[in-house]
Amino acid sequence: MPAYLAAWRREMPIVIHEVNVPPGVANRMGMKFTKHVAAGFPHQPVQAESLRGARVVGVPLRHSITSLDRAAARDAARAHFGLRPDLPVLFVSGGSQGARSINLAVIGAAKELATAGVQVLHVIGARNEAVSPPSDLPVPYVTLPYLSEMELGYAAADLMLCRGGAMTCAEVAAIGLPAIYVPYPHSNQEQKRNALPVVEAGGGLLVDDAELSPDWIERTVIPLARDPQRLAAMGAAAAAYGRRDGDEALLDFVYEAVAAA
Repeated sequence: MPAYLAAWRREMPIVIHEVNVPPGVANRMGMKFTKHVAAGFPHQPVQAESLRGARVVGVPLRHSITSLDRAAARDAARAHFGLRPDLPVLFVSGGSQGARSINLAVIGAAKELATAGVQVLHVIGARNEAVSPPSDLPVPYVTLPYLSEMELGYAAADLMLCRGGAMTCAEVAAIGLPAIYVPYPHSNQEQKRNALPVVEAGGGLLVDDAELSPDWIERTVIPLARDPQRLAAMGAAAAAYGRRDGDEALLDFVYEAVAAA
């Protein structure tokens, strides 16, 4: 908020880029000082009154994500993690801090996943308690405390199980990776709002945190992970919804704001 006030007093152009619904407190206050408001997703101007006039520009993503060719990078990414090239891979990540409920549900279904021939690449989260799969699984189940190069995980995966943070939704949709979203339950439902549009577009599934369990994974995740045609259709739908040009679109928006000052 102090930055908005300082810019306004100096008559400097102010540009706001918001990716959540509802917008954060600072951005809501900042909108009083500017008409140059951009949104990351198409659903935001529809769901938030304060974003009615916002221009949808997408979300700026790292070049390593926007340039990712999953098919071309798949074999090398799988070799990097010690995964087999011939079996489907479920990529599990609860965000930078991990997610205990996701961890326990997937670990609880480790034997069923492995028996079905589904490999798992599981980012536990640096602050979460260590969990380990059984040691006698017939296919790889790889656990990591943290993964800084998410593009490697995306390239290795056929399907992702993740939270619904704005950046996660933007990245996963942009690269056309089918995903099962488990929104963080203890908030204002912004993660559910983030994930629902791509799910409605056909690019993934949505499950409440309270419903996620080893049994749900066995009944829902395993059949999906073993269905390449369905995964291909979901991936195409995700890619059609997502966009990789958020950085350029936002930069153009900033230039327009400066030119109009």
